[in-house]
Amino acid sequence: MITQEQFDTEVKMIIANAIREDVGDGDHSSLACIPENARGRAKLLVKDKGIIGGVNFAKKVFAYVDKNLKLDVRIEDGTEVSFGDVVMYVEGPSQSILKAERTVLNAMQRMSAIATKTRMFVDLIQGTKAKILDTRKTTPGIRVLEKWAVKIGGGENHRFALYDMIMLKDNHIDFAGGITRAIEMTKQYLKDTGKNLDIMVEARNLVEVEEILQNEGIYRILLDNFDYEDTRKAVKLIGNKCLTESSGNINEATIRYYAECGVNYISCGALTHSVHNMDLSLKAIK
Repeated sequence: MITQEQFDTEVKMIIANAIREDVGDGDHSSLACIPENARGRAKLLVKDKGIIGGVNFAKKVFAYVDKNLKLDVRIEDGTEVSFGDVVMYVEGPSQSILKAERTVLNAMQRMSAIATKTRMFVDLIQGTKAKILDTRKTTPGIRVLEKWAVKIGGGENHRFALYDMIMLKDNHIDFAGGITRAIEMTKQYLKDTGKNLDIMVEARNLVEVEEILQNEGIYRILLDNFDYEDTRKAVKLIGNKCLTESSGNINEATIRYYAECGVNYISCGALTHSVHNMDLSLKAIK
């Protein structure tokens, strides 16, 4: 994953762009009927159940919109919530509360959904050595929030983007002219550029696993769409030579079986691309 500094930069850019997109040249609904000096108080209400995510992101949004807003957080990220729970109270200039409202809710609803699904998958593989990973199958522009939500739910982050890990997938291998050729060219590229990046290689079958193992310096082998039997064979074949990861056909019904095959990681795009947003609302308190 990326550094903390880059993570913080990504979050700041998301907030600035979200407020730009939503507010434009002004929240004219609020400007039209709420006095500039009016103050108010609101509560962030849960109307669903699951794992709350995005509380710390909300803090950053409110601070960006108006540093005079005061938060009273009652439920922190990663906590199980149910209908009627109050996550936080926000108090301060009424116009500022309304300006931040939609960005906070949009982000928290999605982050909570991802955190909830991740926690479910993490619970399903309890007792095995496997860890849950996300993928790059994220919403364009808010990847850092979705990967943050996976962490909140108890999962781990895969590479952030195309630049922080070498991942030789089937298309790379086919375009390069084969597994060994792709690995050799990659090692030369890293040497020529002075980059220090881990090399991960995708295998489509056990024959490809054997070929990958003939090359040194591989960080992880991705077992793509393997069945359970071949996954167990691959894990035994690989041993301690490098880490293993299962992907493809990962869902609630299959994930435990893949974990019990002995892989180190299981990646699942559904954590971020197939979730139903948690229902949250921000309600004024009279």
